[in-house]
Amino acid sequence: MSTTTEPAAVDTTAAGPAKAAGRGPWRLVWDQLWAKGSARFGLITVAVLVLAAALAGPLSALGGWSPEEFDKRAIDPYLGGLPRGDFGGIGARHWLGVEPITGRDLFARVLHGGQVSLLIAFAATAVVVVVGTLAGIAAGYFGGRVDAVLSRLMDLTMSFPSLIFMIAMMSVAKDVNRILLMTSVIGLFGWPGIARVVRGQTLSLKHREYVEAAKVGGAQSWRILTREILPNVSGPIIAYTTLLVPGMIATEAALSYLGVGVRPPTASWGQMIAESIVHYEVDPTYFLIPTVFLFIAVLAFTLLGDALRDILDPRGGRS
Repeated sequence: MSTTTEPAAVDTTAAGPAKAAGRGPWRLVWDQLWAKGSARFGLITVAVLVLAAALAGPLSALGGWSPEEFDKRAIDPYLGGLPRGDFGGIGARHWLGVEPITGRDLFARVLHGGQVSLLIAFAATAVVVVVGTLAGIAAGYFGGRVDAVLSRLMDLTMSFPSLIFMIAMMSVAKDVNRILLMTSVIGLFGWPGIARVVRGQTLSLKHREYVEAAKVGGAQSWRILTREILPNVSGPIIAYTTLLVPGMIATEAALSYLGVGVRPPTASWGQMIAESIVHYEVDPTYFLIPTVFLFIAVLAFTLLGDALRDILDPRGGRS
């Protein structure tokens, strides 16, 4: 009797883990992410913003206006070019109102501005993550002189007042593609942070049993790094990446606000905020529209990043 009941008890207790294991680790991450209200809000908001930015052209056409199209009928020339109507000219003709003096549609400009802002943020984040991951893994795994050189380079890069150097570099390079230049400049100063995180994770992993077994088995360093080390640091990297994006969005907005970012007629949220300051007292709606979109984007990515960090890198989240 005991030999028949003991297996049944084991099967019962193991049913939960067996089901969890059958669902896969990323499905478990998704379930935990979706269970958190703040993470769910961040995920849905990020998806909507990214989709709206990707479909900026068709959506602005649906509104009936392009971002550079002037509508002189929407502004009052006798009031210094202020929008006609309440709340900056919001109505059936212009869903989010119009820009003072020019009469350009804010709905179309916000969509295309978000496209530029998110493109720069995602591209700069990709540069930072790739460079930082490669440098961090190399420093942590090889150690010695490689670690010393890369660590000093991290310290040197982090010691620079990055915003001042960004402004200087963006001001000097005039006849260059601004989106490509901003992506490169932001990425140049952003990689040491994630490099340090990956270096620390790699240092704790390179002496694990499976890594030592791969070395004994004759595996080359490249195979060990890509098959053993990188998959085990992917969780913290993903969590760190989602936390990088809101900082990149804010950096692009700050540079554009200071006048060294993207140039007119190309729109971005930071540039729109800078242009709206002049009209803030007489047309606060013009200032509020891009500001609210910028705030929501940063908040959504931050909430999503915090949730992913708690799930994928709980020890790092507590430290």
